[in-house]
Amino acid sequence: MKFHALLLACSFLVTTTFTAAQEKLNFVFFLADDLGYMDVGFNNPDTFYETPNLDSLAASGMVFTDFYAACQVCSPTRASILTGKYPARMDTTNFFSGRRNGKYYAADFETVMPLEEVTLAEALKENGYKTFFAGKWHLGDSGHEPKDQGFDINKGGGGNGLPRSYFSPYKNVENLPAGPDGEFLTGRLAEESEKFLNSASKGDDPFLLYLSFYSVHTPLQAPKRLIDKYKAKAKKLGIDDESGSFEVGGERQVWPNTEEERKVRIRQDHATYAAMVESLDTAVGRVLQRLDELNLRDSTAIIFMSDNGGLSTSEGHPTSNLPLRGGKGWMYEGGIREPMVVRWPGITAGGTRCTVPAVSTDFYPTMLEMAGLPAKADQHVDGKSLVPLLRNAFAKFDRGPIFFHYPHYANQGGFPASAVRDGDYKLIQDLEDGAYELYNLSTDPEEHNNLEQLETDMVKQMGASLDAWRREVEAKPLRTNEETGAEPPSLW
Repeated sequence: MKFHALLLACSFLVTTTFTAAQEKLNFVFFLADDLGYMDVGFNNPDTFYETPNLDSLAASGMVFTDFYAACQVCSPTRASILTGKYPARMDTTNFFSGRRNGKYYAADFETVMPLEEVTLAEALKENGYKTFFAGKWHLGDSGHEPKDQGFDINKGGGGNGLPRSYFSPYKNVENLPAGPDGEFLTGRLAEESEKFLNSASKGDDPFLLYLSFYSVHTPLQAPKRLIDKYKAKAKKLGIDDESGSFEVGGERQVWPNTEEERKVRIRQDHATYAAMVESLDTAVGRVLQRLDELNLRDSTAIIFMSDNGGLSTSEGHPTSNLPLRGGKGWMYEGGIREPMVVRWPGITAGGTRCTVPAVSTDFYPTMLEMAGLPAKADQHVDGKSLVPLLRNAFAKFDRGPIFFHYPHYANQGGFPASAVRDGDYKLIQDLEDGAYELYNLSTDPEEHNNLEQLETDMVKQMGASLDAWRREVEAKPLRTNEETGAEPPSLW
């Protein structure tokens, strides 16, 4: 009798332990590069591009309509996701090879994500997670690559993160052996992710799969059959004459310190870019399908976002973010408001849209709480867990103000600026002259109506909040131009 009781107890213990292990939440984090808010069907039903897999994901999860990248260029946002800190706090305020100056010299900044930061990947790894990274890193080269920051496996991350070719041999893509000639990089990253899922499904450990696409960053390349598809689509729609796709000039739409006018795309019709978007969407679909095939759907949370807005003012200006203003490199909504979806099985209600503003620093504490793990308050100091909203998109939730600081001259023409979003209002301050722009995004998401002269009390209040934050994080200012001796204004 005692033997049978002991056997039953042991059996129960084994079963309970196995079940607990299986119930631990897995994560798949998709990060697109330069994909605009209006590039996806779940935000823009009239988009020229086709994103059926992302639209299906959105229909089965929660879309955040007012979600922000911590910066309008890539590296700072990528660092904010993994550290839960604003770029200004770490001095990671520009993409890590950016060196453009203008009227004044740009601020000094770090060119790697500091190793002393305890990243999201490290925090999950400490708690038994297997961690996998594939794709674009752009947070440091040798000694500062994914395996140095908490990832067990790295497929393609390292170097300066800019492929010279999307076709094998890829050139400038680190830690990813070339495939057969003609292999497309986006599909290869999906394949590597599927291989990891196959392996992870055989063990009991939970996992983090972080698929950071190079797409849809330049160079503009895609499989010919897809390019031909969208050329035919544009012709059928009568929008294949690109002379109607641009406007020239406009407010602030010139290169810093020059009189050069720039083209700004006002219509989505770029066939190669459309093909790149579809390739990304297909890759997402492959990974999601493999989760289903491995019976991992119900135990895996999915997150999708882009690292900054769509490229509309330089480098081929392949997309349009209208009606949002600006794009990559700009402090306007087209540069920092991102497509974002979370699917948490059994928790998020499918097809819901959350209108509460949030930012990329929030992922770290959110994912820890989703996993049932303790917060690391000393690490993700600028993040706030979004779990209450994931449980109920209409829950009472005070995220507090969201801050931005970009003391640089963007390659895309964007000017040095700081900003704060608080409730419905967004205040932008030009760091060259201190001028303010104030917008009520609930009534003017296009940022056409500057209220700076009409709502002076709001400008004063939000300006003081922005100043206090910059002092708290020791945000770096513009520097004196060594060539002309011009000194930037002291703003905080």
